Amino acid sequence: MSATAGSGESVLISVYIPFIVTAVVAVLAPAMARRLPPRPAAWALACIALVTAVGWAGALALLAFTGVAQIPEIAEEGRWSVAVLQAEDPVSFGVAAGSALVLTAGVVSLVVAAVRQVRHLFWARRECARLPGDLELTVVDDEAPMAFALPGAPGRVVVSRGMLRCLGDVERDALFAHERAHLRGRHHLFQALWRLAAALNPLLRPLATAGGFVLERWADEEAARRVGDRRAVAHAVGRAALASAASRRPVLAANGGSVPQRVRALLGPPPARRRLPFVAGGVLLAVCCASLVNAASDSDQMLDRAQSAHCATHTGTASALSVELHRSDAGRPTR
Repeated sequence: MSATAGSGESVLISVYIPFIVTAVVAVLAPAMARRLPPRPAAWALACIALVTAVGWAGALALLAFTGVAQIPEIAEEGRWSVAVLQAEDPVSFGVAAGSALVLTAGVVSLVVAAVRQVRHLFWARRECARLPGDLELTVVDDEAPMAFALPGAPGRVVVSRGMLRCLGDVERDALFAHERAHLRGRHHLFQALWRLAAALNPLLRPLATAGGFVLERWADEEAARRVGDRRAVAHAVGRAALASAASRRPVLAANGGSVPQRVRALLGPPPARRRLPFVAGGVLLAVCCASLVNAASDSDQMLDRAQSAHCATHTGTASALSVELHRSDAGRPTR
């Protein structure tokens, strides 16, 4: 097998590995995250979303480039040989064109999602500034049961009187601790990262959904640690869910996943720490990064050979033309 053919097959294999890794983590990560301690699980999901989204976009870009680079006008501007690229032919033109379309759609979706996230952040900061008082906790005179955290500088915890009437003293403390955990952990940044990653790569949407549940579990465990009573936090979650069943406003228990699962987790012992899932996830992400780097390196070498061939062709043409002109001048009679 020639070196050229080996490089083409290497690109063909390496460039698809990020897609495989993304599909694997999209299927396994949400289920595993529900069984792990929520705080490290949230950080793990954030790393997975970031690395796989970049790997997804990078692999699509490499696949798209193999087709775009064979367009004669672009090859002329880049000064590389189309014939060499077509001879190596790591991917078909149809795959390259499809990758370009998927990448373009993903980038457009990412921009739209980024604009929405920025608008939401400015809205939250504006609402924080409008709330009366300077304390972190604000009680609004509203009979609708609601409780939520507004990120800002600083953030605010908003609770309605209707919600407070539904809870006992210890359960109120659990509610306040839950919402303050959202602010201290900057959970809105995790949510923004997952939404942006899912906008770029649709395969990550289940991961973003699982992330919302993990953040609620993180706040639940933080509240249980501060209150010192896991059962009281479980009761607060359940009662808040029942009280807000007829309300569409954001509340403690209605934002982040299945309430029964959260209550069941709080009624049991804290989740045990496990290293194996994190090590396995780290290995998968390392494979994703290494394969993308390898594919990019092979593509760069392929392009260098195409440029060298283009340069040699033009140099040979120029030399032949020079010899032909020299012969013509030599055969011309002198005066």
